[in-house]
Amino acid sequence: MNWNDLLSLKRFGDQTKRIRKEQDETRLGFEVDYDRIVFSSAFRSLQDKTQVIPFSKTDFVHTRLTHSLEVSVVARTLGRLAGKEILYKHPSLSEIDGYKSNDFGAIVAAAALSHDIGNPPFGHSGEKAIGYFFSNGKGKKYKEMLSDAEYCDLSNFEGNANGFKILVESKDGLPGGLRLSYGTLGAFIKYPKTSFPQYKTQNISEKKFGVFQSELTFFQELMNSLKIQKNNSSYARHPLAFLVEAADDICYTIIDFEDGINLGWISESYALEYLLNLVRDQIDKNKFNSLKYKSDRMSYLRALAINSLIKESVSIFLENEDKILQGKYNKSLLESSKYKAQMEDIISLSVKKIYQSKEVVEKEVIGYSVINALMKVFTQASVNKFNNKENSFDSVILKLVPEGVPIISNSIYKTLLNTTCFIASLSDGKAMEISNKLK
Repeated sequence: MNWNDLLSLKRFGDQTKRIRKEQDETRLGFEVDYDRIVFSSAFRSLQDKTQVIPFSKTDFVHTRLTHSLEVSVVARTLGRLAGKEILYKHPSLSEIDGYKSNDFGAIVAAAALSHDIGNPPFGHSGEKAIGYFFSNGKGKKYKEMLSDAEYCDLSNFEGNANGFKILVESKDGLPGGLRLSYGTLGAFIKYPKTSFPQYKTQNISEKKFGVFQSELTFFQELMNSLKIQKNNSSYARHPLAFLVEAADDICYTIIDFEDGINLGWISESYALEYLLNLVRDQIDKNKFNSLKYKSDRMSYLRALAINSLIKESVSIFLENEDKILQGKYNKSLLESSKYKAQMEDIISLSVKKIYQSKEVVEKEVIGYSVINALMKVFTQASVNKFNNKENSFDSVILKLVPEGVPIISNSIYKTLLNTTCFIASLSDGKAMEISNKLK
């Protein structure tokens, strides 16, 4: 892989190459990507989707929307810092092609902004509930109608693949979906493989999948255009996807922890001990001791922690640039961090005090119930309509689908996938509302 191909400004449907030097500096192509994501309905729905902790009536907690915004901010800094050094190492990128460090920042920020855009309601439990419906629930009856690869898409439903579908799926009058640049789409794809075949692996890029069968043709065209090599049944990662992943890792490690502290689930004494271990070399003791309120102390430590992990991630990325470009770097950046032990301590405490808390478990139980109810009714209605066996109840159910959202397609697989992706697009509140109406 080489950077000139990877920093592609090409968009779906382009017949000629977009040249970086010809870009309008007041609104660069990669910055347009960010704008298109922000104004998309799929991104807006993240404001009512759970990050980890259910919506609190007593204090602020992060939603998928605020989490995505914060990840994009961290990602922009990661991209700019890495880009500055990459341009120094490969001067032709700037001197001949016209790329700047801000281009790297813009790509990584846009990809990070959209990294959760395909996640269903109720967090990761929503993904599991959808998969369970097809693997062990009422949806198992559809298995005989599908190929192995198609059934694997549904029974192992993955928000990352749904996110790619949202970004690139053509609709009436909207060819190519959001028509993001190929450089941004490449950086978005965390797991550049399909769901089938399944196999055990230690390669971080192959632990999940990032593309449904329905988008496979465009995905392959994208990878070929970026000149990303294929390794067996998967492709190498776009190098900047490692920075997107690092931004996400930094934010959920530190900020989920902070949410737990603000809600009183983790005591300040614990928090101080764990965060101080992470920032001990950077802390200004006089400044810290002058902070009177817990929220200010937490904010100070959080900022230091994020800054330390940003510098560490960029350093590891640059040290391994050649291996990453060769597609031979097979773990997350922070897996090699000198702060790995401190991060694992924070995550371990978060698991105990937050992820396994009564409130979070109750949210997961509700999520399973709601998702299962919606999947049962909507898949039955869409399959009946596909087979021309639609009854009056099916007709009423399908009227709940907003205008312009595709459901019935030219195959049973695409019809089931469209139905599933519609349910995944719902906010937590909307899913609850429809579920209550069905009851």
